[in-house]
Amino acid sequence: MRSHRRIVDANANRAREALRLLEDSARFLLDDPALSSRIKSVRHSLTQVLVQQFGSKQTLIAERDTPGDVGTSITVDAESNRSSALQLAEAAGSRLTEALRAIEECLKIDSPSASALIEQLRYEAYEIEKLLLPRLAKPDPHMRVCLLLTESLCSHHSWKDVASTAIAGGVDGIQLREKSLTDRELLERARWLVSQSRADGVRVIVNDRPDIAALADADGVHLGQTDLAVIDARKIVGHHALVGVTTSSLDEAKAAFAEGADMVGIGPVYASGTKPKPSLIGIETIERLSCDEDLSNKPYLAISGINAERAGELACVGCAGVAVSGAICGAVNPEHATREIVEAINSPAADAARE
Repeated sequence: MRSHRRIVDANANRAREALRLLEDSARFLLDDPALSSRIKSVRHSLTQVLVQQFGSKQTLIAERDTPGDVGTSITVDAESNRSSALQLAEAAGSRLTEALRAIEECLKIDSPSASALIEQLRYEAYEIEKLLLPRLAKPDPHMRVCLLLTESLCSHHSWKDVASTAIAGGVDGIQLREKSLTDRELLERARWLVSQSRADGVRVIVNDRPDIAALADADGVHLGQTDLAVIDARKIVGHHALVGVTTSSLDEAKAAFAEGADMVGIGPVYASGTKPKPSLIGIETIERLSCDEDLSNKPYLAISGINAERAGELACVGCAGVAVSGAICGAVNPEHATREIVEAINSPAADAARE
C-alpha cells in the first residue's frame, strides 16, 4: 500500500490550482485587489503549513507517480463543460474545499496541529466562495417593476431622490436613460446608482451604452433596434452582464432572444406623454405574449404610458413586468407611486392570470 502522503500531494496540487483560478477571477474579472489578496493569502498559508510539516515540497513530490495514477483516465462529462466564469469559479471552489478536507484528514495521522491549521483554511475558503460567487453570477433578468430614470421627467424631486425613493418603494431595477449628458456625467451617474442599488438587490441597467455599463459595473445594458447588435454589446459588457433589447412585436422579441438577449422591453403599449409614439401595440399584444409558448416564460417588460391603473390592467392579462417612467419620476410622492405600481403588478388577480 502506498503512503497517505500521496493523497496529501495530489490534493495540495488541486487546492493550489483552484486557489489560483479563484484569485485570478477576483483579480482579472472583478478588479478586486482586497479579495484577490485574501485568496492569495490562503494559497501561501497552505504552502507554509505543508512545508513546515514535511520540510520541503520535495518530500511530497517524491510520493508522486503520475504515470501510475489509476485516476488520470477517469473523467465525467461535466468536467469538460463550463459555460461561464461563474461555473469556472463554482467548480474551483468545490475542488478547493474538498481538497482541503482531504489534506486535513490525512494530516491527522502526522500532526493534529497541522490538521487544525488546514481546517481554518477550509473555513476561510467557504467565506471566499460566499464573497466571490455571487459577484460572478449573472443578475436575474426577471423584473416586475423597472424605473426608467430620466432627470428631465423628475418634476418634484432630484433624480437622486427619485431613485432612492423608488428603491424604497420596491422597484426591481432602474434603467438609466439619459440622452444629453456628457460621457463623464453619465458614467458618474451610473456609478452612483450602482453604489446605491446593489445592497438592495436592485439591478442597474444603462440605456444604449454598453461602454458606460461596463465601466460602471452596472448589471447590464439596454439596446434599441438601431443600437449595437447583442453579440457586439456582449463583447463590451461581458457574459456576466444582462443585455436587453427594445422590441415592438412578438416577432422582434423572439428575434432578440434568438440573438442572445437576456430580456426585452416590448411596446409601446399605451400612449405616453413623455415620448409620443406613432403607433401602439396595445394590451392585446401583451396578452398574446403571456400565452405564447416561446415567450411567456422569458424575461420581458411592457413599456410606455404605464401607471398603477394600467399596470393592474396588464397584470390581469398575464403581464410579467412593467417599465415605468413618468408615473414615478413625475410623482409628488415617488415612493408611494412606486408602491402602488408594485402592488398592482403583484395583485392576487395578476398571480392568477399568470398561472
